Amino acid sequence: MKKVSLLFSAILLVFFLIACTEESSSTSTDQIEKEDPSSEEASSDKQKKDESSEEKKKEEKKPKQPYQPIEPAEDAQPLKESMSEEQLAKMPKVEAHGGERERMIPVGQTLVKGAEDKTDGPLKDHRLVAYYGHPNSTNMGILGEMEPDALMKKLKEQTQAYSNADPERPAIPTIELISTVAQRDPGSDGKHYTRTPPEHIDEYAKLAKENDALLMLDVQLGTDSVLHQVKLLEKWLKLPYVHLAIDTEFHVEEGETPGIDLGQVNGAEVQEAVDYLSKLVEENDLPDKIVLVHQFMDEALTNKEAIQPTDNIEVALNYDGWGPASTKMSLYRKFVRNEAVQYGGFKIFYNKDEPVLTPEEVLTLDPNPAIINYQ
Repeated sequence: MKKVSLLFSAILLVFFLIACTEESSSTSTDQIEKEDPSSEEASSDKQKKDESSEEKKKEEKKPKQPYQPIEPAEDAQPLKESMSEEQLAKMPKVEAHGGERERMIPVGQTLVKGAEDKTDGPLKDHRLVAYYGHPNSTNMGILGEMEPDALMKKLKEQTQAYSNADPERPAIPTIELISTVAQRDPGSDGKHYTRTPPEHIDEYAKLAKENDALLMLDVQLGTDSVLHQVKLLEKWLKLPYVHLAIDTEFHVEEGETPGIDLGQVNGAEVQEAVDYLSKLVEENDLPDKIVLVHQFMDEALTNKEAIQPTDNIEVALNYDGWGPASTKMSLYRKFVRNEAVQYGGFKIFYNKDEPVLTPEEVLTLDPNPAIINYQ
């Protein structure tokens, strides 16, 4: 009996020692964790690595942009080497229009002051050179003056000139096709517009794809809404190389007539299109896109502050007037530089501008235009 009692006491002692050891170990570990800040740092580092890994995965998932910029000539000089010290420090006198000439944006940069680009869009590292017009009209731009293949050949030559002028930002050839034409006749639905035949849009979409170029579909609104016009183009906007342009001057109120009454678009309507297109990109796993907004007078685009680029939509405001080059450069300062959203655009009229600016002259503007379109 005494032996059993001793055996039982020994077993209790063993259990007691084991329990004490575990408690001591636990207490020691807790104390180490409390006293050792490296454990928190390690946890923080792990979290940062996880977040970085997630960002990398997102980048890898982004679909590739479907274009090829025109490579600059081997002897092309960077802008900063081809410009004078005055050009590097100051905007052109005509752009300043008698005001302060100090540049707001360094030469070679295209984002306007205070803007950022969170997309992987074409404008981030490149410039667009676009030919504008309608295939059935010689009066609406160069696109209607030439057969498609000849147009593309000339467009590539013009694009090459910009790649050579600024080799650090190679240019992409772009077709800007008017997909909705504003008209004075109200038409069967009373909306004062007519749609470009789908087969014509398909033809130029094919032309762009075959030449590693981009297609930008331009809407002249009549009395229709911006958002409805965008929805009409959804079939083509789902293509990875197709983007959107909005001609503000042709958007008139009921009872008014496009081409007679000056139209107007509120920035909030533009933003509806930006948000719609942004959602389209996300839902269809598309490359990031551009919305280009044309303006040649104050009244044509109001409430600009409502226009906000998204994580997958770039926005450019395009000065769209013709006439003396000095006046145009001054108005670019007013409408784009001083009332900026994200990027700037500048239109050139081959048959109406005096003189027709060279790429080197266009690239002296502050900020450098990210899009140059020719009509």
